Amino acid sequence: MRYRNESEDEGNIDISPLIDMVFILLIFFMVTTTFVKDMKLELDRPSASSASAASTKSIRIFIDKLGDVYVDNQPVRIYSLQSKLRDMLRTSTDKSILVVTDENVPAKVVLEVIDQSKLSGATDVGVATEQETGI
Repeated sequence: MRYRNESEDEGNIDISPLIDMVFILLIFFMVTTTFVKDMKLELDRPSASSASAASTKSIRIFIDKLGDVYVDNQPVRIYSLQSKLRDMLRTSTDKSILVVTDENVPAKVVLEVIDQSKLSGATDVGVATEQETGI
Protein backbone atom coordinates (compact mmCIF):
# COMPACT_ATOMS: atom_id res chain seq x y z
CA MET A 1 0.00 0.00 0.00
CA ARG A 2 1.14 3.38 -0.88
CA TYR A 3 0.67 6.49 1.05
CA ARG A 4 -0.83 9.30 -0.86
CA ASN A 5 0.38 12.77 -0.31
CA GLU A 6 -2.53 14.91 0.53
CA SER A 7 -2.26 17.83 -1.81
CA GLU A 8 -4.86 20.39 -2.51
CA ASP A 9 -6.56 20.04 -5.83
CA GLU A 10 -6.78 23.36 -7.51
CA GLY A 11 -10.34 24.13 -8.49
CA ASN A 12 -10.76 24.83 -12.19
CA ILE A 13 -13.67 26.90 -13.34
CA ASP A 14 -15.02 25.95 -16.73
CA ILE A 15 -16.01 29.16 -18.53
CA SER A 16 -17.41 27.53 -21.65
CA PRO A 17 -21.03 27.65 -20.33
CA LEU A 18 -20.50 31.35 -19.60
CA ILE A 19 -19.31 31.98 -23.15
CA ASP A 20 -22.24 29.98 -24.54
CA MET A 21 -24.67 32.05 -22.48
CA VAL A 22 -23.13 35.33 -23.67
CA PHE A 23 -23.50 34.25 -27.31
CA ILE A 24 -27.11 33.17 -26.72
CA LEU A 25 -27.90 36.58 -25.19
CA LEU A 26 -26.15 38.34 -28.05
CA ILE A 27 -28.21 36.43 -30.62
CA PHE A 28 -31.40 37.09 -28.64
CA PHE A 29 -30.86 40.84 -28.56
CA MET A 30 -29.88 40.95 -32.23
CA VAL A 31 -33.05 39.11 -33.26
CA THR A 32 -35.42 41.12 -31.06
CA THR A 33 -34.06 44.52 -32.06
CA THR A 34 -36.43 46.43 -34.32
CA PHE A 35 -35.20 48.34 -37.28
CA VAL A 36 -37.13 51.08 -39.04
CA LYS A 37 -37.52 50.38 -42.73
CA ASP A 38 -39.07 52.76 -45.19
CA MET A 39 -41.37 51.66 -47.94
CA LYS A 40 -39.88 50.98 -51.33
CA LEU A 41 -41.39 54.02 -53.03
CA GLU A 42 -39.39 56.16 -55.42
CA LEU A 43 -39.77 59.61 -53.86
CA ASP A 44 -38.04 62.89 -54.63
CA ARG A 45 -38.24 64.54 -51.23
CA PRO A 46 -38.36 68.31 -50.95
CA SER A 47 -35.32 70.03 -49.51
CA ALA A 48 -35.21 72.31 -46.49
CA SER A 49 -32.44 74.24 -44.79
CA SER A 50 -33.89 73.74 -41.30
CA ALA A 51 -34.11 69.93 -41.43
CA SER A 52 -33.55 67.88 -38.29
CA ALA A 53 -33.60 64.19 -37.44
CA ALA A 54 -36.94 62.50 -36.94
CA SER A 55 -37.79 60.09 -34.17
CA THR A 56 -37.48 56.45 -35.17
CA LYS A 57 -40.63 55.64 -33.21
CA SER A 58 -42.86 58.08 -35.08
CA ILE A 59 -45.64 56.80 -37.28
CA ARG A 60 -44.74 57.27 -40.95
CA ILE A 61 -47.22 58.22 -43.63
CA PHE A 62 -46.05 57.90 -47.24
CA ILE A 63 -47.49 59.84 -50.18
CA ASP A 64 -46.31 58.71 -53.62
CA LYS A 65 -46.12 60.68 -56.88
CA LEU A 66 -49.74 59.91 -57.73
CA GLY A 67 -51.00 61.21 -54.39
CA ASP A 68 -51.79 57.78 -52.92
CA VAL A 69 -51.41 57.60 -49.13
CA TYR A 70 -49.81 54.60 -47.36
CA VAL A 71 -49.71 53.76 -43.66
CA ASP A 72 -47.99 50.53 -42.52
CA ASN A 73 -47.29 49.65 -46.17
CA GLN A 74 -51.02 49.56 -46.90
CA PRO A 75 -52.92 52.07 -49.02
CA VAL A 76 -55.34 54.26 -47.07
CA ARG A 77 -57.95 56.71 -48.32
CA ILE A 78 -57.68 60.22 -46.91
CA TYR A 79 -61.20 60.09 -45.47
CA SER A 80 -60.29 57.00 -43.38
CA LEU A 81 -56.80 58.22 -42.44
CA GLN A 82 -57.88 59.96 -39.24
CA SER A 83 -59.51 56.87 -37.71
CA LYS A 84 -56.56 54.61 -38.66
CA LEU A 85 -54.08 57.06 -37.12
CA ARG A 86 -56.20 57.46 -33.99
CA ASP A 87 -56.11 53.68 -33.47
CA MET A 88 -52.34 53.59 -34.03
CA LEU A 89 -51.70 56.52 -31.68
CA ARG A 90 -53.63 54.82 -28.86
CA THR A 91 -51.10 52.00 -28.77
CA SER A 92 -48.03 54.14 -29.46
CA THR A 93 -45.98 55.82 -26.75
CA ASP A 94 -44.66 58.47 -29.14
CA LYS A 95 -47.46 60.67 -30.46
CA SER A 96 -45.52 62.02 -33.43
CA ILE A 97 -46.18 61.48 -37.14
CA LEU A 98 -43.78 61.89 -40.04
CA VAL A 99 -45.15 62.52 -43.53
CA VAL A 100 -42.79 61.23 -46.22
CA THR A 101 -43.88 62.71 -49.52
CA ASP A 102 -42.70 63.20 -53.06
CA GLU A 103 -41.63 66.68 -54.12
CA ASN A 104 -44.23 66.79 -56.91
CA VAL A 105 -47.27 65.97 -54.77
CA PRO A 106 -49.78 68.83 -54.72
CA ALA A 107 -49.73 70.88 -51.53
CA LYS A 108 -53.46 70.28 -51.10
CA VAL A 109 -52.89 66.54 -50.56
CA VAL A 110 -50.00 67.12 -48.14
CA LEU A 111 -51.99 69.67 -46.13
CA GLU A 112 -55.00 67.35 -45.99
CA VAL A 113 -52.81 64.52 -44.64
CA ILE A 114 -51.22 66.85 -42.06
CA ASP A 115 -54.66 68.13 -41.04
CA GLN A 116 -56.03 64.60 -40.63
CA SER A 117 -52.92 63.68 -38.62
CA LYS A 118 -53.42 66.56 -36.20
CA LEU A 119 -57.12 65.80 -35.85
CA SER A 120 -56.28 62.20 -34.95
CA GLY A 121 -54.47 63.37 -31.81
CA ALA A 122 -50.83 63.60 -32.88
CA THR A 123 -48.78 66.06 -30.86
CA ASP A 124 -46.09 66.53 -33.49
CA VAL A 125 -46.46 66.26 -37.28
CA GLY A 126 -43.46 66.72 -39.57
CA VAL A 127 -42.63 66.42 -43.25
CA ALA A 128 -39.54 64.48 -44.35
CA THR A 129 -36.97 66.25 -46.51
CA GLU A 130 -33.77 65.31 -48.37
CA GLN A 131 -31.42 66.66 -45.71
CA GLU A 132 -33.12 64.88 -42.86
CA THR A 133 -30.73 62.39 -41.25
CA GLY A 134 -33.33 60.29 -39.45
CA ILE A 135 -34.49 58.43 -42.57
